[in-house]
Amino acid sequence: MSVELVNITKVFGDHDNVLKEFTAVDNVNIEIHEGEMVTFLGPSGCGKTTTLRVISGFEQQTHGDVYIDGELVNDLPANKRNTSMVFQSYAIFPHLSVAGNIGFGLELKGISKTEIKKQVDEIMEIMGLQSLGKRRPSQLSGGQQQRVALARAIVNKPRVLLFDEPLSNLDAKLRETMRTEIRRIQKKFGITSIYVTHDQIEAMTVSDRIMVMDKGVIQQIGTPFEIYSRPDNYFVADFIGRANFFPITITKVSEQGCTCDLFGPSVSFPSFHPSLQASDKGIVVIRPEGLEIVKDDDSNGLLSGVITQAVYLGSTMEYEIEIKDHDKPIIAISYNPVKEGMYSEGDSVRVSFSPLSAHVIRGQ
Repeated sequence: MSVELVNITKVFGDHDNVLKEFTAVDNVNIEIHEGEMVTFLGPSGCGKTTTLRVISGFEQQTHGDVYIDGELVNDLPANKRNTSMVFQSYAIFPHLSVAGNIGFGLELKGISKTEIKKQVDEIMEIMGLQSLGKRRPSQLSGGQQQRVALARAIVNKPRVLLFDEPLSNLDAKLRETMRTEIRRIQKKFGITSIYVTHDQIEAMTVSDRIMVMDKGVIQQIGTPFEIYSRPDNYFVADFIGRANFFPITITKVSEQGCTCDLFGPSVSFPSFHPSLQASDKGIVVIRPEGLEIVKDDDSNGLLSGVITQAVYLGSTMEYEIEIKDHDKPIIAISYNPVKEGMYSEGDSVRVSFSPLSAHVIRGQ
């Protein structure tokens, strides 16, 4: 089942102006394809949860239309849209067993007890809950409770599965396990799914595409690779992971890339935002893993600098480097510090990179 949002806007406030009007979602347009997992990602207050609640019917949009599988659902209440929501609080009933919780929605539909047991047993086996059917929620771990909530949502065969920050109450290690499990289950059933989170790694792990939002406005929609490696603007580049930014002026644009002067030498970058033209102010975005540190006397180094911080993390080494004529230290990561060599604070070094590892966006 597909989901389409057309010019969705949500304004909070009241007609008597007691509360100042606030636009939480501003003209959002997106089409989510059948079987696709799309994540709404952004900082707190960006409008991602409000957008999800509009799709579910828990919130009524001020303007715009919501379509589910081509059907206009603006006037349908939440219980008529055939969507299922997985909440961060699990929302499972403490007085019911695991099996009772999972089958609760099927009971409301009037399905026979025999058929309910069959469907509940099937989903519990898929979710690894088959030995826990008689337990109460209080006897389960956080991860097990989340599996119950997910099983209860899936067993009802919804047209669309909605996730409202479902892993935020779990510890870091369990979150890592559960996000992989959610993606596996979603792929297995092929349910069109929308996932809300502020966790960038979570979004990168579970998504076919990511919609990045800020202040109610879509900043970019793309695959995890596009969002991370080919950001549309400074906000996306800065919000997703860590990045180094070098202001430049574009001197030439062609089908092969754009050319600019970077601290003196002229450098050509094959990846750049299509709106850029010659003489535009731009920003070169390079992720920390895209930088390579070489000795100060190595002629291959493009930028000269001094290491101001060196942190050994076992599998990686992270460096903060002050670059000559650059107002902010840059961050570089070495993923094989033993082979590549380890540097100390105060060492003079040169930094190089492949233009393939960089992306040029419009300046602020």
